[in-house]
Amino acid sequence: MNQKSLRVLEFNKIIELLKSKASSSLGLKYIEELVPSSDFEEVKYMQQETSETQSILTKRGYVGLQGIHDIEDKVKRAGVGASLDPGSLIMIADTLRAARTLRNSLSGSDEEDFNYPIIQSLSNGLYAYREIEDAIYNAIISELEISDNASSTLRDIRRRIVQKNQSIRSKLNSIISSTTYQKYLQDAIISVRGDRFVVPVKAEYRSQVAGIVHDQSSSGATLFIEPMSIVDMNNELRQLRLSEQEEIERILQELSAMVGEVSEDLISNQEILGRLDFAFAKGKLSMKMRGVEPTLNKDKFINIKNGRHPLLDRKTVVPNSVYLGRDFHTLVITGPNTGGKTVTIKTVGLFALMTQSGLHISADYGSSMCVYDNIFADIGDEQSIEQSLSTFSSHMTNIVSILKDVTENSLVIFDELGAGTDPIEGAALAIAILEDVAMAGARCIATTHYTEIKNYALTKDGVENAAVEFDLDTLSPTYKLLIGVPGKSNAFEISKKLGLSDYIITRAKEFIDTDNIELEDILQSAEKNRIKAEEERIKAEKLRESIEKLKI
Repeated sequence: MNQKSLRVLEFNKIIELLKSKASSSLGLKYIEELVPSSDFEEVKYMQQETSETQSILTKRGYVGLQGIHDIEDKVKRAGVGASLDPGSLIMIADTLRAARTLRNSLSGSDEEDFNYPIIQSLSNGLYAYREIEDAIYNAIISELEISDNASSTLRDIRRRIVQKNQSIRSKLNSIISSTTYQKYLQDAIISVRGDRFVVPVKAEYRSQVAGIVHDQSSSGATLFIEPMSIVDMNNELRQLRLSEQEEIERILQELSAMVGEVSEDLISNQEILGRLDFAFAKGKLSMKMRGVEPTLNKDKFINIKNGRHPLLDRKTVVPNSVYLGRDFHTLVITGPNTGGKTVTIKTVGLFALMTQSGLHISADYGSSMCVYDNIFADIGDEQSIEQSLSTFSSHMTNIVSILKDVTENSLVIFDELGAGTDPIEGAALAIAILEDVAMAGARCIATTHYTEIKNYALTKDGVENAAVEFDLDTLSPTYKLLIGVPGKSNAFEISKKLGLSDYIITRAKEFIDTDNIELEDILQSAEKNRIKAEEERIKAEKLRESIEKLKI
């Protein structure tokens, strides 16, 4: 897929929205690798996958995807005999529990209408090892703590450690509370240096206390001495602690071996869990956007019903219906600046990219999309100071590249085609470019201000005009797209309402080709008739509803 088009259509922002819906790094990997596909069957499968997760989330409100971790490296290490640390084992147990819970949750065995073949096929492929999961949770409390329940040997060693601690403290308490020792001590407290119990002795009484010096205070006034009477007891305590550590290492090795025996199954789980997280992220995004699965067709047409640009506030964005590819292959949109032309064509392009990425589109049910081999877009101010290219030159460089690669299965989007140069030459170039795209058999949607292109669309088979509506009373666009109606610039009307003198406007019209003035007048008349017809239609609809209520 054309990378420049992905950028100018802001597909990366959709990817960021999708990332925010993932529950794990496994799902994020799939999202980061997501690119639009040009394979019809693959797109169909991806769309169905999204629809299934959207439906499951709608039905249940929640699917447990928490606790999924990327454990592949840890599992591989266990598979070659390495011993894992407690934190790694806890992550493996958490992931095993998530896999088991998901498998049970998505089996739908106790629900008659729970039928989601794609998601259930994935979840049924998950391996569950409850015995490993329970063994890890039974043995490990946290990343830093092994449970006494890990083994009877460990429990016995720790019991003896507690007893030995108590014996040493009892012995030391008798020493520091004796009148003989009190004058030698800096404080009547028991301290620990390294893993040895000591007492704080005044430096000048070093010779009076038999024992081993382990430390001294920063001033040198206090020495921390291990009395000889508890050296053997401290040695025994140290030996017990070494035994405890050996038993912990044995337990971790045993648990790691259990993981290693099923390492291939756990790695398989990783892939499936990532796929499920990715699929449910698509479902969550669809729900957030109030998206729908578009009907896919192989006839190279699109029919978007009340499409809303997914990056705009859905409370304020004006929905528009756009169709292309059946009665006409090229749609030319005209109208005033800031009227919504660019948003409209970006919506079409972005919907195409989203559809081919398996994402739902923010439109109404009944919308239909096709699968293009490539989507080309020339949108925005592409002026390049570094390359000394003007806006026109930069656009033309991009257009040349598009025309070189376009095929009959492509969608081409042009914004302000032919702008940035002499209007007469720009319009002529724009028409020639549209002709070339049409000759290639591609579908095309373009915006323009040129009257010549409006005339071209009026007289050329396969080319249709469209306009963005403008309210002359408020001097503001309504952002509604009207297909079949060429747009009017409204420059004279806007200027008049803003206070420009009539004689200046009259004089300006003298400088415009008579045919162009006549066309603009025809467009204005057609627009007034359309608005009047729409008002009449709304009145008739209300009247019909009133009659229906009276019948009831």
